[in-house]
Amino acid sequence: MKFLNKQDFENIGNNANFAKECAKLYAKNNGLDYQIKRYKDLYKIHSEFSGENVLLFSSPGRIEVCGNHTDHNNGKVLCASISVDTIAMVTPVLESTITIASVGYPPLVVDINDLEPKTSEYGKSEGLVRGVCAYFKQNGYQIGGFYATTTSDVFKGAGVSSSACFEVLVCEILNVLYNNGKMDALTKAHASHLAESVYFGKPCGLMDQSAIALGGVSYIDFKDTKAPQVESIPWQFDGVDIVLVNCGGDHCGLTDQYASIRTEMEDVAKIFGQKVLRFVNKDKFLSTIPIIQSDVSGRAILRAIHYFDENERVDNCALAIKNVDITKYYEMINASGDSSYKLLQNCYPEGDRDMRIPMALALSKNICGNEGAIRVHGGGFAGTMIAYVPTALTEKLVKNLKAVFGGDNVFEISIRNSGTRQVEI
Repeated sequence: MKFLNKQDFENIGNNANFAKECAKLYAKNNGLDYQIKRYKDLYKIHSEFSGENVLLFSSPGRIEVCGNHTDHNNGKVLCASISVDTIAMVTPVLESTITIASVGYPPLVVDINDLEPKTSEYGKSEGLVRGVCAYFKQNGYQIGGFYATTTSDVFKGAGVSSSACFEVLVCEILNVLYNNGKMDALTKAHASHLAESVYFGKPCGLMDQSAIALGGVSYIDFKDTKAPQVESIPWQFDGVDIVLVNCGGDHCGLTDQYASIRTEMEDVAKIFGQKVLRFVNKDKFLSTIPIIQSDVSGRAILRAIHYFDENERVDNCALAIKNVDITKYYEMINASGDSSYKLLQNCYPEGDRDMRIPMALALSKNICGNEGAIRVHGGGFAGTMIAYVPTALTEKLVKNLKAVFGGDNVFEISIRNSGTRQVEI
């Protein structure tokens, strides 16, 4: 492996390879001058504490493309890595410790000789690091110490999975430093999933970690949750911009409303002797609605209809991306958003006065008309909206949304076709 040094960073502005890397990782977002300063500033901080020789790594955030609230019933999803990332300057050390100093936060230190889960580390980054190392050891991979300095523009509160971004970053650092890069992307996703679910104390699926590890658009079929079917699909649409809006709203007190989606879908499945809807025949379900409507709520039936239709939309949306068919893609995303709004009913909480997500959807639709596609993003209720729009409309849409939701809550992003990886310049 080739380490970079002080001279490399002094000359990074004239480095053609770095410019090519930035074009791949960041597309039109956060231009080259911004990245040159960002990398140079981080190197300066790192070199003061851990010497001059470093390796570079980049780990992206992610978005949900299609498949709203399907994964918890063994459904299908499309997700994608995006053009905001956490970057790390890394130097290996002889000690059996991993130290990660994130800009703006106190450094964390983990003794990798102790890989037992600790309840005191639930919700903390130390737990994520320890969990990743535990997976490596349990599965025959090597681990070792390193000092990393990181900075991130993966924005908080917009559902782009900063925790998964961090987990997969730690995986790739260990993969390159101590395993000759032999761990594949999906294995890194599994390692990160263990870290988050067991060591961080947050039950989760494999969607976020897979999107970040694989890059591009990831098609994931969770029919077998222990061995999901995963396919990476390159994003090839030109002239399409993506706008993500942190609509605001308070998540406090919404746990029951999030949980009710899964519970009500499973209530329908139980009528047919199944735990989840994936193993219920759609036609049988539809034909027996007159009978089962006395056993479950109308909302549960509507949410089940959403589930079955959304699985089909994921397949059609994946095909549209493969065929570079933007018309079909817009059609599927709009249909997904419409179904989430009307059937899944996760665009505003019960008793909500402010209705931030519906407001974002309505404003975007008024600006875009029949062009592009908009939908709720992720869990919903109080969260984010995503819009795919022709480039000619982007400036107007962003300006109007910033006026309502604030300049710090509207983000232009791009899909990037590479997952977490070493940046070699």
